[in-house]
Amino acid sequence: MGDRVGRSVPERLEVADVSTPIGTFQVVYRGSKVHLVDLLEKGAEQSRVPDGAAYRRAPFPRGSPPSQLAEYFRGERTTFELEVEPFGGTAFDRKVWETLWKVPAGVTITYGELARRSGHGGAARAVGGSMHRNPIPIIVPCHRVVGVGGTLTGYGLGLWRKRWLLDREGAWPLRSRSIEGPKGAGQRTIEQATAHDGADAPPTASPRARARKAPSA
Repeated sequence: MGDRVGRSVPERLEVADVSTPIGTFQVVYRGSKVHLVDLLEKGAEQSRVPDGAAYRRAPFPRGSPPSQLAEYFRGERTTFELEVEPFGGTAFDRKVWETLWKVPAGVTITYGELARRSGHGGAARAVGGSMHRNPIPIIVPCHRVVGVGGTLTGYGLGLWRKRWLLDREGAWPLRSRSIEGPKGAGQRTIEQATAHDGADAPPTASPRARARKAPSA
């Protein structure tokens, strides 16, 4: 027993199901590290839960990955105070996911801009592949990645969920000529916000994410 003094007990791998308005998500995590988020829906691609993972039922410990995910869907948080440690992925994928992790709620970014900010300018198509392989959707927000001009493009969880998530966050980046239309004329992608001078600028939040200005007298 003496040789165990001072050693921390490793946190065990756990799995939990989180019910949300857009479906039930299964979260695989260890302590504050989240490894996997899967949509539990017939026909949806599922990842295999590692052997030995312990199933945890609600209520979840405060601050745990499933608890924070539930809070996000209840509108109680827009950011996640977690460590992201995805299962799998190439070095390219992980760099793209790391960059995407920094895009806040209420903001969208194009595939081309995400590629540039990841250090791989011109690799927009490859970035699309990284989005498809993202094992931690919602938390690593691939729903915030849009096409040129703010068009909605493919989303593994279904485009209707992508629209739902963006609307929930106050970002609706559809083209102005779309039959569904944008939520506000001032909405821009990060790429559009910085295109005037080619310089990097802070992400531009959507009108819903900003306080309304009082009308001038």
